[in-house]
Amino acid sequence: MSTLEGQIAIVTGAGTGIGAAIAERLSTDGATLALVGRREAPLKELADRLNNAHAFTADVTDELSVTSMVAKVTQELGAPGILVNNAGAAESAPFDRTSLDMWNSMLAVNLTGAFLCARSVLPAMKKAGTGRIVTVASTAGLKGYDYVAAYCAAKHGAIGMTRALAGEVARKGITVNAVCPGFTETPMLEESIANIVEKTGMDEDAARKTLTATNPQGRLVDPAEVADAVAWLCRAESASMTGQAIAVAGGEVMTG
Repeated sequence: MSTLEGQIAIVTGAGTGIGAAIAERLSTDGATLALVGRREAPLKELADRLNNAHAFTADVTDELSVTSMVAKVTQELGAPGILVNNAGAAESAPFDRTSLDMWNSMLAVNLTGAFLCARSVLPAMKKAGTGRIVTVASTAGLKGYDYVAAYCAAKHGAIGMTRALAGEVARKGITVNAVCPGFTETPMLEESIANIVEKTGMDEDAARKTLTATNPQGRLVDPAEVADAVAWLCRAESASMTGQAIAVAGGEVMTG
């Protein structure tokens, strides 16, 4: 079984949901973890439960915050060889009621944040001649969904960035990939369900079934399944995998 011992891994949005599951998996594989998020309390709680994990607060949408965080991680733990861009948010509205503030917010956290973090870790990875960058995108980066145009645009952008960067660094020992979960059992999903209930009058069970129906397996994705895909892309054995957007969605058809 390959391990990640000796690797320094930054995981953004690590406090809950998919990010926490990724952190737990990478910790099991032996990585030293920099758990990054805006709220310190859940990061410290998770760090206390994991082996060799440390909490760092940062706002991924803020350039200075990101560069300061990466510098602090490097100083305290060592140069990061793994970056998992997991920080994200989802808001919904009909297209003609999507405000510019919502549009900018979705692009900032789901796309610009991934750009800022990737740009900040690249110099050390290039110097080391190795590195793994994995962005947690979404099936919304592979197809369109109603009422989340801003979110879809941001996630499509994240996948485009992944493919472009992968080409740039292909000869430098660095791989760049995206993992695209379908609807996953997380606090973010609970917020989506609450939003559906509020706006449609559906009860919670019906709203949940509506989301579950997109998965041909008839279930929601487990965060641990997403974490497994991310962990595999971080291994030495995945060196030939780069520029890919891998759907973890139970066979949901991606129509583009």
